[in-house]
Amino acid sequence: MAKYFDVHPDNPQPRTITTVADNIRSGALVAYPTDSCFALGCQLGSRDGIDRIRSVRHLDDRHHFTLVCQNFAQLGQFVHVDNDVFRAIRAATPGSYTFILPATKEVPRKLLHAKKKTVGVRIPDHTVAQALLAELGEPLLSSTLLLPGEEEPLTQGWEIKERLDHVVDAVVDSGDCGTEPTTVIDFSGDEPEIVRRGAGDVSRFE
Repeated sequence: MAKYFDVHPDNPQPRTITTVADNIRSGALVAYPTDSCFALGCQLGSRDGIDRIRSVRHLDDRHHFTLVCQNFAQLGQFVHVDNDVFRAIRAATPGSYTFILPATKEVPRKLLHAKKKTVGVRIPDHTVAQALLAELGEPLLSSTLLLPGEEEPLTQGWEIKERLDHVVDAVVDSGDCGTEPTTVIDFSGDEPEIVRRGAGDVSRFE
């Protein structure tokens, strides 16, 4: 049965955030809010967590996982960013964007795209997500909480607890969050490619 954490959206309770982070460090798979929608998250190096996310969402090895980072300095440890891309991403973060970039050696091989050796990264503009990332001190390995066969992601903490009670270990609920997945921009080629139009404004990348 999943633990349920009710967190204040503007002033997250430090003790609760610490408890959630400790759960993640112990191998927990959590559903947590972001500025785009709820996401599934686990510790960066958790092979079991990766497999569980794949199982929940029915994902194959072509799926790009996302490293949700606290800030730009942390993001730069896990992906290669040239000067032009640096400026474009810096101007759009924090926000509802996921960027696909060539991964550094810091990224576990199991997370990489099978052929391209890339990974998704993002910096959320969400108080609770940021508090959790600050407490963890490392990115959260994440994927949008979009269930197989459904077109819309889950957006209510109580519903997630109800439907995924025996699938996730914890649900972090801070009330309303975004209802639309991130906009995904692939910077791994010669020109930026809009992979998914979502919550982030795509006009700056067209």
